[in-house]
Amino acid sequence: MSKFDIERFCANIQKHKITFAYVVPPVILLLGKHPVVDKYDLSSLRMMNSGAAPLTPELVEAVYKRLNVPIKQGYGLSETSPTTHTQPWEEWDKTIGSVGRLLPNQTAKYMSSEEKEVPVGEVGELWIKGPNVFLGYHNNPEGTKNALTEDGYFKTGDVGYQDKDGNFYITDRVKELIKYKGFQVAPAELEGLLISHPKINDVAVVGVYNKEQATEVPRAYIVPVPGVEASQATADDIMVWLHGKIANHKRLRGGVRFVDEVPKSASGKILRRVLKVRAQEEQERGQKAKL
Repeated sequence: MSKFDIERFCANIQKHKITFAYVVPPVILLLGKHPVVDKYDLSSLRMMNSGAAPLTPELVEAVYKRLNVPIKQGYGLSETSPTTHTQPWEEWDKTIGSVGRLLPNQTAKYMSSEEKEVPVGEVGELWIKGPNVFLGYHNNPEGTKNALTEDGYFKTGDVGYQDKDGNFYITDRVKELIKYKGFQVAPAELEGLLISHPKINDVAVVGVYNKEQATEVPRAYIVPVPGVEASQATADDIMVWLHGKIANHKRLRGGVRFVDEVPKSASGKILRRVLKVRAQEEQERGQKAKL
C-alpha cells in the first residue's frame, strides 16, 4: 500500500491470507477499536509484531480478545543496527507489555538520573553496549559525546525496567516524562489506561506548565468514540474513572481536551511537541481573555 488504510489493510490480509504482520501501535489501536475490522476475515493471521513506540498491555489484550491474534513486541534503534530485543513467539502471553529479552552479544542496564545502575524492577534509562552499537553521529561530535559513554554504552533515551526473568520493558522516553512536584509521570502509562475506556478512540498525554503550582501537570488530549459528546461531563467521567486506577501524583491535573485526531509520525509515534505548542497557545488565549 502506498499509505496505510485500515480497510485496505484488512482486505489484503483476507485476500492474500497473510499469516504475519509487522505493525505499529496506531495500527493495533485501530484493530482493537475500528468498526470496519468486523467486515473482514483475519483468521489467517498467526502473529503480529509491534515496534516503533511503546505498546501497552491494554491494547494487546483488547486486540487478542477481538481477533484472537497474539501480538509480540521488539525493540531497537537506528543507532543499534537496529533490533536489540524481541519476545519469543511462545512467550507473548506470559510477558505482555514487554519488548522481550536482550539478543546475543550485547549487554544492557537501566541507569538512574545520577548515572548509577538501578536494581531489577526499578525504573531507569536503558543503556546498551555491543558490536551493533554505532560509532557516533556524522559530523556531530557533541551529539556523539552525549550519547556514548567512555566504556562504549549507548544511552538510548528510553525509560523502563527489567524483571527477574530478564524481560525488558520500555515505558516512555526520558524527554517525555512529566515532572510533577518531583515525581515522574510516564505519559504512555496513562495513555495505555485511557485507551481502554469505552468512550475513547485515541489519546495522547503531555505535560503542561501550571503557574499556580509552579510545576508541570498531565493533560489528556482525547479523540472520543463517534457519538460520544465532547463535553465537560464526559471529561469528568473519564477523569474520575482514571483516578481510581492510578497514584495521586499521576492525576490529570491539566484536565482533558477533546480533539479530532492525535498528531503522529509515519511510524506511529505521538508528536507531543505539536500538542505542547497547542497547549501553549490555549494558555496564551486564556490569559488574553482575562485581560
